[in-house]
Amino acid sequence: MERKSIESSMIRSIGFDANSSILEIEFNSGAVWQYSDFPESEWYIFENAESQGKFFHREIKNQYPESQVG
Repeated sequence: MERKSIESSMIRSIGFDANSSILEIEFNSGAVWQYSDFPESEWYIFENAESQGKFFHREIKNQYPESQVG
């Protein structure tokens, strides 16, 4: 999945596949996680959030099926 780099103290890059509704996040630690059943509407909010890290903790973490892929 193609990801775009972002400026964040905890997240290096983010990507979204609308066909499979999968959000992919690469953390600054190098770990890559995928979040399933992620709504496309939430992707646009996440992508444009003032703080993707805060949004992640508030709206994504423990809210969607997740798996570490890298």
